[in-house]
Amino acid sequence: MKALVFKGPGQKDLVDCPMPVIKESTDVIVKLVKSTICGTDLHILKGDVPAVTPGRILGHEGIGIVEEIGDGVTNFKKGDKVLISCITSCGKCDNCKKQLYAHCDDGGWILGHLIDGTQAEYVRIPHGDNSLYHLKDDINEEAAVMLSDILPTGFEIGVLNGKVNPGDTVAIVGAGPIGIAALLTAQFFSPSKIIMVDVDQERLELSRSFGATDIVNSGNEDPIEAIKKIAGKEGVDVAIEAVGIPATFDICQKILKPGAHLANVGVHGKPVELHIEELWIRNVTITMGLVCASTTPMLLKNVESKKLQPEKLVTHRFDFTDMIHAYEVFGNASKEKALKVIINFN
Repeated sequence: MKALVFKGPGQKDLVDCPMPVIKESTDVIVKLVKSTICGTDLHILKGDVPAVTPGRILGHEGIGIVEEIGDGVTNFKKGDKVLISCITSCGKCDNCKKQLYAHCDDGGWILGHLIDGTQAEYVRIPHGDNSLYHLKDDINEEAAVMLSDILPTGFEIGVLNGKVNPGDTVAIVGAGPIGIAALLTAQFFSPSKIIMVDVDQERLELSRSFGATDIVNSGNEDPIEAIKKIAGKEGVDVAIEAVGIPATFDICQKILKPGAHLANVGVHGKPVELHIEELWIRNVTITMGLVCASTTPMLLKNVESKKLQPEKLVTHRFDFTDMIHAYEVFGNASKEKALKVIINFN
């Protein structure tokens, strides 16, 4: 089969690889139908995730058709259409029983990280009964791909960790895919204002169509002053960091009103400076984490009912044979005006 393989920092290739096989009774082999590229994949290529070793097939998102099941699988059968979660969970360990699936004793984020991932024609999914979700035949497949990672990540690590409440003022720093996912799902809780912050004016204008009430171009004006002009001089109730660089984290910690929450979603490859000498007296809460995907069933119901339409995030589509070009486009998102790309398998 063909697969996109990491060959070391800055190096990748579309090559022939062995077909995955059932290793454990709980394994499921899935034939990919659609996949995508995540910002985390770009971090891997930059060398920010040293646990990913050369030879690893990348990718942790996608939908497909069940090709083969292990003897211990009971929820799925050959031919089922399924959503692949970015998080693998056994469902039995202490962490899984607390819905802390990201820290499953025999799973977590392993696809495209510690085991071969979904940017391939076939993928092995450990603990298939707990790591896959049934999809209806008539579901929008592009919307379903967004449920593998970015929708639950933006919702759980951004909105839920940020404790967004009705009437809150929310600032989301970063209008990329994860920032937009947080924007879409923050609206479940009816905040009074959602301020999107970015340096890309086109992404900011697009965020208005997704429900942002206000936008701030941090490349053209002081973002802290601009946000406080909108939210009030004390700052915002919730700041969501959705980029993963020191500058955007710094913006977030400087716009917090007393009692506010800062929810860090971005993947940081470098240390940030925490101004604890200013924050301790303001009774703020700072959270961060890896998605557990515990909200995927709820989000899937909202996609099925079309109350959530994450397919609108898709800006580019590629055949799997054009995977290298897809990475080039996604890696130059601002120039190419890319949000999410869809990879189609024939």
